[in-house]
Amino acid sequence: QVQLMESGGGLVQPGGSLRLSCVASTTSYSIYTMGWYRQEPGKQLELVASIETGGNTKYTDSVRGRFTISRDYNENTVYLHMNNLKPEDTAVYFCNALIGGWHKQYWGKGTQVTVSS
Repeated sequence: QVQLMESGGGLVQPGGSLRLSCVASTTSYSIYTMGWYRQEPGKQLELVASIETGGNTKYTDSVRGRFTISRDYNENTVYLHMNNLKPEDTAVYFCNALIGGWHKQYWGKGTQVTVSS
């Protein structure tokens, strides 16, 4: 069974940095697009950034220039480097991946990021 395991969330002051990591536990299936979503209480899930197999990346406008998504293909890991964090970045961040020939969608359990002084 495929699992996505996130790490790296926490409490940081405005202007600070964090790096989120997500490892996909599969050696049997190909991993296609991987990405990060976030959700604030009472709000909809929002795509933060994604990275395709070929390396193409997408970012939501509010994080472009501050966040960088990257991927280690050998380790089935996706990272989200977050710089110049703002209070409005506070949310639960979820890892997402499309895996296998049917591009089945998998989700991590989420990691809390809190930006506060």
